[in-house]
Amino acid sequence: MNQPPPHMSRPSIIIKLILGLLWTITHLAISFLNLWSHLIYSLECYVISSGLLRKYQNLHLGRLKCLAIVVDSKEAKSTAKVKQLLCWLSSMGVKYVCLYDIEGVLKKSFEPAVNASRDRTAGEHFGIGGNISDLQCSQREMVIDCLSGSDGKEGIAKAGSLLCSTYINGDTHGDGKRKPAFTEADMASALKAVGCGGPEPDLLLMYGPARCHLGFPAWRLRYTEIMYMGPLKSMKYGAIVKALYNFSKKHQNYGK
Repeated sequence: MNQPPPHMSRPSIIIKLILGLLWTITHLAISFLNLWSHLIYSLECYVISSGLLRKYQNLHLGRLKCLAIVVDSKEAKSTAKVKQLLCWLSSMGVKYVCLYDIEGVLKKSFEPAVNASRDRTAGEHFGIGGNISDLQCSQREMVIDCLSGSDGKEGIAKAGSLLCSTYINGDTHGDGKRKPAFTEADMASALKAVGCGGPEPDLLLMYGPARCHLGFPAWRLRYTEIMYMGPLKSMKYGAIVKALYNFSKKHQNYGK
C-alpha cells in the first residue's frame, strides 16, 4: 500500500522563505546599484558635455594617430548614429578613424562615399561640417577607413598565400631554394599588397551588446587600448570625451 508523501516540516518552510527573501533583497540591491551607477554615469556625461569641467575642455590627442570604432552589425545599420559619431569625433580633432563591423554593413554604407570623396575631406562629404541638433561641428580633415570580417582571417590567408607563391616562384640559389624565413615586415607588406594593411589603432571603442572586438584584425591590436562604450543607440558625447581624455593620460610601456 502506497504511503502519501510526507508533508514539509515547519523549519523547512521557514528556511525556504528566508532564502527566498534573501534572494529578493539581493536582486533588488543589485538592481538599485545598477540604476544608481547609470544615473551617475548619465549625470557625469551631461556635465562633461556642458563644458563645466575644465580638464575635459582641451583634449591633447597628439598620441592618437588612429582611432578604431567597432560596432555590432545590427546596430551598424543605424547610419544616422554612425554619422553623428563621426561628427563628434571630427569636432574633437580626431584625424583618422577606422570603422569596423564583422558583416560589412559599414563598408557598404560608407566606403562608396569615402571613395567618391578622395579629392575632398571625408567630413565635408558626409555632412560632418553641417548642423546637427545640439552640436556645432567644425569642418576638419578626417580620414575614414572601413573594414569588415573579410579583412580579418581572409586577409591573413590571402597574405600568407601571396608570400608562399612569391617564395615558390622565386629564383633558386645554389642547390635549391633556401628555407623560407618570413619576417613581420614581409607579412606587413603582403597584407598591404592584398588590400588588408593599415595603421595600428592607438585606441579602439566598442559599441554593441558584447564586450569584444568582434573579429577586428588581431595583428593591428598589438598595442591598442580597448574601451567598451555600451550600445550605439545610447552613445553619449560626454562618454566619448571622457574616453579620449583617459587615453591621453595613459602611459604605455612597449618593452624591448
